[in-house]
Amino acid sequence: MPEVQPPPAPTPQPGTWTDPYGAYNWRLDIQGKTEARFSRCSGIGVKVHSPAYREGGIRAVTHRLVGPVEYADVTLEYGLTDSKDMWNWMVASIEGRVERINVSVIMLKPDGVTEAFRWDLMNAWPSQWTGAVLDALSHEVAIASLTLVYESLEVR
Repeated sequence: MPEVQPPPAPTPQPGTWTDPYGAYNWRLDIQGKTEARFSRCSGIGVKVHSPAYREGGIRAVTHRLVGPVEYADVTLEYGLTDSKDMWNWMVASIEGRVERINVSVIMLKPDGVTEAFRWDLMNAWPSQWTGAVLDALSHEVAIASLTLVYESLEVR
């Protein structure tokens, strides 16, 4: 009996609605740092500075040059656990022994497993750690945060 093949997936057409990815459907890959579970990642971004100058004799025209590239700091928030991996990574920075590693923020497709795309933060290291807010009247998880700086950003 011949094998039955499913019909091909329809190709999106102009005017066809495509659902955006959910902000909750992502994971983080930190080489060698796997014990923390992250609930939030914010700040991924890049800015190309554009200094302005005026051409001599032409007052009405302002030209813009391509300037240096600046990558935004990324803040990771995680539920505080008895794992000290994130704190120890920060301590290395405090002591001047910066441990640069590649960190990937991976956006997942709606199935929650398949990778849609990723942001690779190259040579990242922690520059700030903020402890959890402690509130005796709260029933929320204690959340700490770690801010990362990095040298370049690749999108795949």
